[in-house]
Amino acid sequence: MNRQSWRGLTLALMLGASAGALASTAACAQAPAAAPASRPWLDPKLDADVRADLAVKAMTQDEKLTVIFGYFGADMGTKYKRIAEALPGSAGYIPGIERLGIPAQFQTDAGVGVATQGGEPKKRERTSLPAGIATTATWNPELAQAGGAMIGSEARDSGFNVMLAGGINLTREPRNGRNFEYGGEDPWLAGRMVGAQIKGIQSNAIVSTIKHYALNGQETGRFVLDAKIGEADARTSDLLAFQFAIEDSDPHSVMCSYNRVNGDYACENDFLLNKVLKQDWAYKGYVMSDWGATHSGAKAVNAGLDQESGAEAFDKQTFFRAPLKDALAKGEVTQARLDDMARRILRGLFASGVVEKPVKIATIDYAAHAKVTRADAEEGVVLLKNDKGLLPLVASAKKIAVIGGHADVGVLSGGGSSQVYPIGGRAVTGEGPASWPGPMIYFPSSPLKALKARLPGADIQFADGKDKAAAAKLAAGADVVLVFATQWNGESFDSPLTLENDQDALIDAVASANGKTVVVLETGGPVLMPWLSKVGGVVEAWYPGSEGGEAIARVLTGEVDASGRLPVTFPASLDQLPRPTLDGDPKKPDDLFAVDYTIEGAAVGYKWFDKKGHQPLFAFGHGLSYTTFAYENLKAEAKGDALTVSFDVKNTGKRTGKAVPQVYVSPKAGGWEAPQRLAAFKKVELAPGASTKVTLTVDPRLLATWNEKAHGWSVAAGDYTLSLGDSSRDTAAKADVAVAARSLPVGLMKP
Repeated sequence: MNRQSWRGLTLALMLGASAGALASTAACAQAPAAAPASRPWLDPKLDADVRADLAVKAMTQDEKLTVIFGYFGADMGTKYKRIAEALPGSAGYIPGIERLGIPAQFQTDAGVGVATQGGEPKKRERTSLPAGIATTATWNPELAQAGGAMIGSEARDSGFNVMLAGGINLTREPRNGRNFEYGGEDPWLAGRMVGAQIKGIQSNAIVSTIKHYALNGQETGRFVLDAKIGEADARTSDLLAFQFAIEDSDPHSVMCSYNRVNGDYACENDFLLNKVLKQDWAYKGYVMSDWGATHSGAKAVNAGLDQESGAEAFDKQTFFRAPLKDALAKGEVTQARLDDMARRILRGLFASGVVEKPVKIATIDYAAHAKVTRADAEEGVVLLKNDKGLLPLVASAKKIAVIGGHADVGVLSGGGSSQVYPIGGRAVTGEGPASWPGPMIYFPSSPLKALKARLPGADIQFADGKDKAAAAKLAAGADVVLVFATQWNGESFDSPLTLENDQDALIDAVASANGKTVVVLETGGPVLMPWLSKVGGVVEAWYPGSEGGEAIARVLTGEVDASGRLPVTFPASLDQLPRPTLDGDPKKPDDLFAVDYTIEGAAVGYKWFDKKGHQPLFAFGHGLSYTTFAYENLKAEAKGDALTVSFDVKNTGKRTGKAVPQVYVSPKAGGWEAPQRLAAFKKVELAPGASTKVTLTVDPRLLATWNEKAHGWSVAAGDYTLSLGDSSRDTAAKADVAVAARSLPVGLMKP
């Protein structure tokens, strides 16, 4: 898609265009040349499966072995030197087959933008979206799709045709260091939001992955841990999130994870790759390994792995080279299976449009992209607490103290392979680890500067917060205090739910000096708040991306409504978690251990809290607005195979705002993993006094349980209650509906 077409697509996404209109826009952007008769697989008028079959028949054995083997794209000192063809500092490279017109695969991390890996001295300065958890907090799939389209276009214009995005692992462990990359704790919300982002990425005629498949719930011991879980529980939670997203977006590749699942590594797990993904879901794309996640040749291949990634740099052997050739010679791997591996990869290249539209370096419109990431960040900001209307900041607040978090220069981002290098360079240096998963990077988007620009009549003073007494003194003389608190999370480590560097004590001291204190959190997930009762307001801004400072200021000043909602539960204490003590020992990374997910099973996040009767610090779905909304006329109807719910939303306040009505469903007879499940949601913008009717359809699997004996989904006949409200714990409106018994197919169901 050319840049003009991408701009039109992004605008259409922002305006809520239909999926059909978006597909038409993307299709019109391509005009591939006719294929010569000698190479019929290059005919774009043919189906991608047909083209892949034709191409594989024309391939030599060496060519088939070429497309299934990936190189790392970054230097690793004396351990590994990238091959010249790979883009410097990139995630990976797979050679093309020039004879057949098959392009090379240029791979880039990750889900928030185009990253630069390793110690590459020349960094790619690119636009960064907010963290994945922040995008999910928008509860706005159209916005997620626009963001995906934006970073996908930057990937293409940077020379990449494969983007290692689509992180969707459910938040089973709130201390997981990579939660910031993912889609929260609910399979329906995560599936809708991450699927929308993948759809946006692939609208640029490039491949997106979905990852990390599956049950990659923590970073401690991620290379060795064994996730123990029953089939029904997995199908109803983590696997269901993948299923929803794959249905929505058709990602052309699935990346399998590091961990083991019920004894076998995920990248050589027959149940995950063959039985569920390729057989039950009839997935047509290819499975690539995570970097360093391949442990065998024949076993991995026969279990469903199609492509080994970063092999020479990270795997103990180059398993898809000599060991695979040996396995083929011995008959341990069939020729048909090798052909299938190559065919799946080529199908992804044909289906995506990569073959018809080769990537090339092109100019990037950073100004236009800044607006996309800012809109995403704004709608992801969650107003958790707002006593006495302390926010938005009003003209009467003449003296404002801004304290901590490097708010004078920038906003924090998460570390690891997803790290995007900021346009304009790092705002802060010298903090955090100097090497991977660092460096710790702040984007140069200052909340302090943005606030001053919007409140020119106010006296706004800044203190870095290192001196608690000085910070408290500054706070005591202010009308309003804004404390910016940070917690850096990243790949390869997990974090406690406490703020680092004694920031809890700083907040306590400041709030003790002035009760009109608002805490602005820049974190990758939930944190505990021992100071909560002392502060007047709490704002969760997550890692807000390249335009984070502007976005935060626009929300704090009321330039836009506070419209984010929590995609995860904030616990009140570690004792409320299924595993209060984190499994594994970071000091013994090679020691095998198991994580018992049978404790909560499919009752992840809010479902666990509902099941156990725990009172969370802040509930899943919670988020305040600067206006008020009323929900009326809730109705539920089961007609044929469809369950629909309708209701009216009215803005009863004095300013324009965005409501996020949430529908939860529960069977009156019980029998589920938890009392209720999220069944539907919709983000709605309304002017003061305006109202609208919302009608939503409930996916039938959200009414079902997995029947292992029948190998499918079963909906039990009976009465179900639909509850409508502002969060999982605020559902005052209810309607009952009788549902007939029904069996559902195991495979993918197109939306």
